[in-house]
Amino acid sequence: MSAHQALTQLVPLAAKELDENKVTPGVLGFIVFAVMAAGVWLLMKSMNRHMGKVDFEEAPEAPEPAAATGAESTPGKSAR
Repeated sequence: MSAHQALTQLVPLAAKELDENKVTPGVLGFIVFAVMAAGVWLLMKSMNRHMGKVDFEEAPEAPEPAAATGAESTPGKSAR
């Protein structure tokens, strides 16, 4: 018996027992949701810990020597 034949025989059984007004996610749905929520919580906790380690201070920009003196150098030519 193939898988397709087995599924076609089981579909009428499922349709008889299914009450569309009483469908709930059940225990498995709650477990999946709880695991996902715990995973997100752990990721946020880890992100906050890593962001706390970041010490970023922007250094002031130093003027470029060529721009400060007004001399322009062209590529390929050497200064003599």
